[in-house]
Amino acid sequence: MSSIGCARNSCLDIQAGRILLDAPSLLSAGLWNVVQLFAVALTAAALAACAQSSVVTHKTELRAANRQASMVAVNTKKHTPFGPDKHAAGIQVASYGLASFYTEGSQTASGETLDGHKLTAAHRSLPFGTRVRVTNVANGRSVTVRINDRGPFVPGRVVDVSYSAAERLGIMERGITKVKLDVVH
Repeated sequence: MSSIGCARNSCLDIQAGRILLDAPSLLSAGLWNVVQLFAVALTAAALAACAQSSVVTHKTELRAANRQASMVAVNTKKHTPFGPDKHAAGIQVASYGLASFYTEGSQTASGETLDGHKLTAAHRSLPFGTRVRVTNVANGRSVTVRINDRGPFVPGRVVDVSYSAAERLGIMERGITKVKLDVVH
């Protein structure tokens, strides 16, 4: 079955489920422009869908990166060199070694002026401001000192105490003695 319909200068031929269009007559009717516009709109919609999915994926990646960065920022602790370290107790429980005392020098590694009358000490790794109880193993005397300097730089020694702390420990005569260190705060 076939039917032909003609209007003005365009003709359609419908045969066996197919529509045959006469292109030159479509151009004059303006239908060809509508088909082109539809094709352009369909292509633009497809491209927009592709672009949007990559933007969504990129936004998801950025959100995940921001969450990780904020978690890192939450876990980051600001170092204050002159303030006490609240977590110093977890660094070291007790240690043994030789202690000596020192009176020379004008400035400590923390920037303070060396004062032999204060109960201070030098340690290689404990944070500045950490309080340490130093106990003389030989006589049982102890003193609590604040770490404000680095050292000692003599092998085998674990701490250098100030002149005042050395007097309280009773190590002035020998100069060095075996001690036990306990982190207090």
